[in-house]
Amino acid sequence: MPRLMDIGMERLNSLMLEMANLSENTVAAAIDAYQKGRKSKQVDEWASQLRSLHKQVSDLCLELLARYQPVASDLRFIKACLEISYGFFRYGRYAHDIVEVLDVFGDLSKCDHSQVNITARKTQQMISMSVDAFTRRDIELAKQIPAMDDTIDDNYRRNLMHVLEGGGELKCSLSATLILRYLERIADHATYIAESIVYISSGVESTP
Repeated sequence: MPRLMDIGMERLNSLMLEMANLSENTVAAAIDAYQKGRKSKQVDEWASQLRSLHKQVSDLCLELLARYQPVASDLRFIKACLEISYGFFRYGRYAHDIVEVLDVFGDLSKCDHSQVNITARKTQQMISMSVDAFTRRDIELAKQIPAMDDTIDDNYRRNLMHVLEGGGELKCSLSATLILRYLERIADHATYIAESIVYISSGVESTP
């Protein structure tokens, strides 16, 4: 018979994989909604589901720690899952915020979305890589993610300078700044997730 600890770890892994796939789909749906200029109830529903899953993961991690006092690789996995689950949850939170931009600014169809689109593609690539790296416990793939964050940061700063210099129509500039900021935060969480994946396999935590 499998140990109760093993059953709990399998449940934890299952919840994490569910969060991984859902978070990727939620961000993709939010970006699609923004680009097409229409709200998405699906994003709100998925973001709420991610919040619920994050709570389930947190509760299960605390139960496993308290009841079984795991060591070595099991302990690293549980500790990392607390961090990674939060990252997946924040993917959903920022996806919700992206869709909310449409409520605040209304029709953005006449705006130039090129900078947002470029950044969104890069961010989605980072999300996909973080999900894939977690699923396969692929350290080498995870290590590629942090360097990609620099591009997202640069795009955000360039747009911010453009706004401060008075470039573009105000509604378009402000809405793009908000979207780019949310994408920048998503990319940050992808980086944190990548660092946690490395920790699971190597036991080495990143240093500031």
